[in-house]
Amino acid sequence: MGAVWAIVVAAGAGRRFGGSKQYELIHGRTVLDWSLSAARRACDGVVAVVPEGDADRGISASPEPDAVVAGGQTRSASVRAGLVAVPDGAAVIVVHDAARPLAGPALWEAAIAAVEAGADAAVCAVPVTDTIKRVDGALVIETIDRAGLVEVQTPQAFRAGALRVAHAAAGEASDDAALVERCGGRVVTVPGSPHNLKVTHPHDLAVAAALAGWAST
Repeated sequence: MGAVWAIVVAAGAGRRFGGSKQYELIHGRTVLDWSLSAARRACDGVVAVVPEGDADRGISASPEPDAVVAGGQTRSASVRAGLVAVPDGAAVIVVHDAARPLAGPALWEAAIAAVEAGADAAVCAVPVTDTIKRVDGALVIETIDRAGLVEVQTPQAFRAGALRVAHAAAGEASDDAALVERCGGRVVTVPGSPHNLKVTHPHDLAVAAALAGWAST
């Protein structure tokens, strides 16, 4: 189908974490380096999006990404900054949050394959297992039927043209698939993994380290 490129988004300030979580270590490698290595295994080219001022900071991932660019004030703005560095000839673009360092090869392969099979976008997803309630402050308003609900992860793969069109209006969303949905794109799910942890709080590093160690045994 053509070249596959990845945009690894690592431009957040880590407010909930309390610092730059993308540079924290898991078994001697930064969270960002774990994600860059996963992207490199799955894709032909890799763009790293880092905080403004960090574009010249050394990245220890080997091989290094093809481009390192400064992100924007929002996640969507950071993805748009990464898109500028992706060659026009790319057929598939995969967007991945660096905060998910344990995304295994099967997730990348499944998302890319779904786009190559004709979807505009493919997102990794896992079923919702907890009961979900809608609240107003402390007051429960509604219990939501979890049948048909999924939790969405990255990597998320996109037909390059669909992703570029979705971002052309400079819209904002919590993930890129939502922007493609707004444009009428066909978004499908592929199986995610409960081990595809998002590092959000400091204790998540210990969990990620344990999962990484378990996977290597």
